[in-house]
Amino acid sequence: MEVSEKMQGLSKSQRARIAIRTFKVLADALTIRGYYRPFGKTGLKLAEALKQFSPEIYGSMGDPRIVELKGLEYVIDRLPRGIEKCNRIILTAQEDFQSTTFELVIPPKRRRVCYVVSEKEICFVITRGLTEIYDILTHITFLNIESVKIYERIGDKEQGTSLEWLDLEKIIRNGTEKLSGASLDQAIWNLSIILGRTYKETRETYAYLEKNRRQGNHNSGFFEIVYNLGKRYENEKAQKGEQLAVYFTPSLHEMIGHHKYAAAWAENIKNKLVDLDLQLRPLHLISANMHSVRNLLFGFAALQQHKNKTADNFYSSIPSMRKHDAEIVAYAETHGFHFVRDESGSNIDVNIIDTARIDLSQLRSEIEYDEEYIASKKPVILVMDYAFGTQAFQVMDELLSPTRLESGDVILQLESIAIMGKAGILPGKKGDIMLASAHVMEGTPHNYIVKNDLTIADFDDSIDVYCGPMLTVLGTSLQNRDILKRFQQSAWRAIGLEMEGAHYQRAINAAIIQGHIHEDLKIRYAYYASDNPLKSGQTLASGSMGKEGIFPTYMITLILLNKILKPQSDDA
Repeated sequence: MEVSEKMQGLSKSQRARIAIRTFKVLADALTIRGYYRPFGKTGLKLAEALKQFSPEIYGSMGDPRIVELKGLEYVIDRLPRGIEKCNRIILTAQEDFQSTTFELVIPPKRRRVCYVVSEKEICFVITRGLTEIYDILTHITFLNIESVKIYERIGDKEQGTSLEWLDLEKIIRNGTEKLSGASLDQAIWNLSIILGRTYKETRETYAYLEKNRRQGNHNSGFFEIVYNLGKRYENEKAQKGEQLAVYFTPSLHEMIGHHKYAAAWAENIKNKLVDLDLQLRPLHLISANMHSVRNLLFGFAALQQHKNKTADNFYSSIPSMRKHDAEIVAYAETHGFHFVRDESGSNIDVNIIDTARIDLSQLRSEIEYDEEYIASKKPVILVMDYAFGTQAFQVMDELLSPTRLESGDVILQLESIAIMGKAGILPGKKGDIMLASAHVMEGTPHNYIVKNDLTIADFDDSIDVYCGPMLTVLGTSLQNRDILKRFQQSAWRAIGLEMEGAHYQRAINAAIIQGHIHEDLKIRYAYYASDNPLKSGQTLASGSMGKEGIFPTYMITLILLNKILKPQSDDA
């Protein structure tokens, strides 16, 4: 009551911002405290805050009558298998688990390291800082909110436990593998009654989770997830020893803000550049995926023998490349390509490309280059995989800072930094492109103007391109429609939201101030729209883009490469 009374008279966006701030403050406090019980006083405040700002990605989470299914799919893909039955969850820094019998589990849609300690205990190894902690706590809180809904539908006020729940218990005891045909239809129908959803909606989520389970054993299966969520909360109420608890180890608290993994990552990269004798070459840094730059520079030449299987159109030929990764890598490694697998725990792999060794005659005509410039300057391209939230500041800060190695001090000779990623768009649709003119960090006074070397004129009219401020948010799971509308429709005129831009720019600005990089360094920010959180059916929970993401991804990559390989006269 106290919270709702204080919020009377505030706009929806103001209430949501207060709730997000409350969630963040509570999460920060809990990491210092060292533990909390999700169904205890503090945990319930977290849940209240999450329901108050009602993230778009969690859809109908705030409706007590129905269980949110798309949000459930999203969360289960990003948490380790078996999380729904655990009552002891540990968040820690790097531990020496390799010598144990604990099972390593990595969720399919979020590269986080988790260990199954026992049937009811899971340990998350945090290597990406506070953003990863917020992400995990948000997902756990969502699951707890849904578990209460399931539990409340278990009982029949007149006859005790509902028949649907008793049938679900039988299915779990007998094993879901035996279900097929009419028995599967009946089981899904009973499950839909428990969930308060239609048969069709329940069937779709069953099929989605079942496909992922069979392909990589990434989850326990829909029936088990629903049953275990409800049963866990039932046990929570019935037995004190079964109460769910989340712990934060002292080593985790000591690690936060100290760049432990980022420093090791940056040192490994610089050592590799020294080993290759590339540390004094002009360097172009691109934060992107691990395939698009590699494929555009080496894919067409590597697949000459498959020409009859590839399309003549530049973009239409891209999908076929994904089927021949091994051949492309083998060819690339003989022409200046080096893959550096991360061993620091940062989960950021790197591609290093010596452009002086590329066979320029084999490049597609769409790729523009200045042969004399490449021969004389011999630029190097360093492609780093995506960072995660605040981790972006840490890795960029360490990479741009001088590092003392055994071979001496290494200061990278940076010529350009490009950030290419996916983001939510506000005025457009999936597949559109956004160019940042500034980064506004939500919930803080930190705003960064970007002198973006990319302009709308660089792109052809085959795709919609927007230019304006980008909102850097606390997490994809912490977004509210009213806040986003305000940033779009107010004087901010924000065009999109993402998680790393302001963190990258903060590190770049710091490096310029400290004299580690020169002020006229070329900065390039481009994002393709993976979702529109303001449009129903286009949020991240509606699924990945698939093939429709290829066109904008490779268009941005092509433009970045053209600017690197054929710089304007004032850049060369």
